[in-house]
Amino acid sequence: MFDALKNLGNLGDMMKKAQEMQSRMQQMQEEMARKQITAEAAGGLVTATVNGKMQLVNLKIDKTKGDASDLEFLEDVIVAAVTAAQNQAAEQLQTEMSKLTGGLNLPPGLMGG
Repeated sequence: MFDALKNLGNLGDMMKKAQEMQSRMQQMQEEMARKQITAEAAGGLVTATVNGKMQLVNLKIDKTKGDASDLEFLEDVIVAAVTAAQNQAAEQLQTEMSKLTGGLNLPPGLMGG
């Protein structure tokens, strides 16, 4: 019984480390939200830019790079460009999260995100 009580002293250290990690996690998420990630599709016909929260912040269509008059094709290219930018943003977020957690795969939201 007393051995279990000795470990209670470590509880305070563990709580302090958890709070520090949560603070660093919040700071990293704020930094990621300010980042902008750009991807293109169809050889640059469509360029999409998302922020670190995977939100679309800019979309450009360069008519000199392809046929922008085919609306069905253009819709597919827009989706492809946005998806590519979001995937790149997610990869960057995962990389930063991995650095922060020392490689632990913590579920999203566990540390206040």
